[in-house]
Amino acid sequence: MFALTMSQSVPRNLSVSELIQTAETLKQTGGGTRVVALYEAWIRDNPDNPLLYAVLFNYGVALTEAGDLAAARACLERAIALNPEFLPVHINLGRVLEQLGLADQAVLRWSAMVDKLAAVTGSAITHKTTALNQIARVLETGNQDAAAESILRQSLDIDGNQREAIQHLLALRQRQCEWPIVSPWERVSRNLLMAGISPLSIAAHCDDPMLHLATAWNYNRCDVGAPASEIVTSHWAAREAQRAGPLRIGYLSSDLREHAVGHLIVEAFELHDHGAVETFAYYCGPRSEDALQARFKAAADHWILISDLDDATAARRIADDGIHILVDLNGYTREGRTKLVALRPAPIIVNWLGFPGSMASPYHHYIIADDWIIPADHEIYYSEAVLRLPCYQPNDRQRIVSPHQSSRRDAKLPEDAFVYCCFNGTHKITRFTFERWLTILGRAPESVLWLLSSTEATHDRLRQLAGQRGIAPERIIFAEKAVNADHLARYPLADLFLDTAPYGAHTTASDALWMGVPVLTLSGRSFASRVCGSLLRAAGLPELVCSSPDEYVDRAVALGKDAATMQKYRERLVAGRDSCALFDTPALVRRLEDLYRQIWDEYRAGRLPQPDLANLDVYLEVGNEQDHEEIEVQGIGDYRGWWLAMLARRNRFRPISRDRRLWTEAV
Repeated sequence: MFALTMSQSVPRNLSVSELIQTAETLKQTGGGTRVVALYEAWIRDNPDNPLLYAVLFNYGVALTEAGDLAAARACLERAIALNPEFLPVHINLGRVLEQLGLADQAVLRWSAMVDKLAAVTGSAITHKTTALNQIARVLETGNQDAAAESILRQSLDIDGNQREAIQHLLALRQRQCEWPIVSPWERVSRNLLMAGISPLSIAAHCDDPMLHLATAWNYNRCDVGAPASEIVTSHWAAREAQRAGPLRIGYLSSDLREHAVGHLIVEAFELHDHGAVETFAYYCGPRSEDALQARFKAAADHWILISDLDDATAARRIADDGIHILVDLNGYTREGRTKLVALRPAPIIVNWLGFPGSMASPYHHYIIADDWIIPADHEIYYSEAVLRLPCYQPNDRQRIVSPHQSSRRDAKLPEDAFVYCCFNGTHKITRFTFERWLTILGRAPESVLWLLSSTEATHDRLRQLAGQRGIAPERIIFAEKAVNADHLARYPLADLFLDTAPYGAHTTASDALWMGVPVLTLSGRSFASRVCGSLLRAAGLPELVCSSPDEYVDRAVALGKDAATMQKYRERLVAGRDSCALFDTPALVRRLEDLYRQIWDEYRAGRLPQPDLANLDVYLEVGNEQDHEEIEVQGIGDYRGWWLAMLARRNRFRPISRDRRLWTEAV
C-alpha cells in the first residue's frame, strides 16, 4: 500500500508534518495502537483542517495494519469524499475491500480510478499502472486469466519496464497454454519480455540450463537487489553454539503446511537425529492451522513464525539463534524471502527442494541434488557447489489416501480405454509436449488423455487444438481439482502418467509412483527436466526415462498397447515401495545429516565455496536472442556446440572474458 510521508505544515496544536513524524516515531518503536490513537485524537480536534483528507489516508493505513478493516474502509471513504482527486486513497481502499472479501467492489474502485486518469503526467502514469496491476492481480487470483492478461497488457502499454507485470503476464499465458508464450506487440518487444521472465517461468519455457542460470542471476540482480539493511558479517552465536552441542540447522520456508513441498519434507523433519542436529523451522508463509503444519510444529525442535517480521529483524533472529546452516526451501517461489537470505543470517546457505535450479546469487553456497539431476559435467550450469543425496526428493510415507475408491465412471473416464494421464499444472504444458501427446493419441486410437483441470477457456483451447490434429476433442478429459487424499485415491484409474517437458513432474511423480502408477518421462539437461527421471530411477523403473522426444513418443505408444508390461510395472512399484531408494526417507535423512557435517567441516577449514557468477550478463544476452518456441533446445544433440557457435558470433565484435565454464575456450 501507499503511505503518505510528507505534507505541508499547518499551524494548530500539531501540524500535519509534525503529526506524521510523531506517528512514524511511534511506529518504529512498536506503538501501532498508539499511532491509531494519535491520528484519532488529531482528527477529532482538527475537523476543518484543509489537509484532513491526507491525515485520514494515513489513519486508514494505520487501521489496516492494526487489522481493523471496517474502520479503515470508513476512514478511506471519508478521505475520498473530502478529496476524490487524491489518488493513493483509491488504491488502498481497493485493497481493504479485497481483504474484506469484496473483490468485485475492489475492482470497481480501481477501475473508477483508472477512468479518472486521462491526464498524462508522471504521477498519473504511476498511479494508473498501479491500479491496473492491482486489478490484474485480483482477476488472476479469481482464475479470470484472460481478463487479467488484458489488463496487464494495458499496464505494459503504458510502461513496458515493469518486470513484475511481465512476469505475471508470461505466467498467465503459460497457465492458459497460449502459445507462443512470448508474444510481443507494438510497444513491448520480445527482448523486453524475455529480459523480464521469472526463473520459474523460464524453467517451463525451455530446456536451456545456461539461460536458466543467467535468468536467475538477472532476477536476483533486478528483483531481489542489494540488501536494504546491513548484512551479518560475524556469526558469533553459531560459533559458540558449535562448542556446546549439535549442529543447528535452520529451515526457511513458506510451505511448511498443506503444500506440495510440505507434503514432501514433513517426514524428513520427523526423522532427524536430534542428537546430531537441532532443527529450527522459520515459517514465513500465511497463517495456517492444518494437520500438516501441526506435524511440522511437533517435529521441529524450534518453530519460529517470522511472517510478520521484516527482513532485517528476521535475519537478526536467525543469526542470534546461532544457526550454522540455513536451508532455503523456497528459492524464487511465491512468498520466498530471498531478501532476508541476502542478509547472510547464517554462515552457510543451502538451496534445496523448493526451487528447481540454481539461485545464481552471491550468497547461496550449495545446492542439493543427486547424481542424475546434476551429473558432474552439468555443474557448469550452477553457481553453487553441488551436494548429492541418494535421491534428491524426500517423501512422506505417512501420506493420507482417501478410503473411497473412485471408479472410472465417477471420473468420467471410459471403462475400456487406455488412460494416459498428467496431473501437472497446465503451465508446464508446452506446445512441443502437447503435440507429442496428440501424436501418441493418434497412434493409440483406443486411448484418452486425462489432465488436471484449469479454466474452461484453457480446456476449450486444448480440445480445439486436438480437433485440428484429427483427435476427437472428447478424448481430452479434465479431472476436477480435489483435496490431496481424494486426489491420491484416483491415481490408479490411470494406466500411464505422461510427464511434461522441460518442467517435469516432481511431487506429482512421487504421488503417482506411490499409488502404483508408472510414469514416462523425457529427461533433458535442466534441473526441472531431470527430477522425474531421478525419481523413476530411485523407484526401480529406469527404463521409463527417455532421452529423446522420439523415444518418448514411441515408448508411450508401445506401452499403451502392452497391458502385460504395464501390469508388471505396477507390480514392481507396489512390491518395491517399502524398499526402493525413492521412499527410503530414513536413509535420505541420514545422508542429509552427513552432508551438513561435511559442509560445516569445510567451512571451519576455510573452504566455503564462493558462487561463480562470471559472464552471466553475456549468457543472458545471447540466450535471449534465441526463439525457444521455434526450436526445442531439448532436441539439440550438441548443446555445448550450439552455445559455442552463438558465443563465437558475439565474440567477433564484443570479446568475452574466459570463465570456469570454458564456454569461450573454442571461441
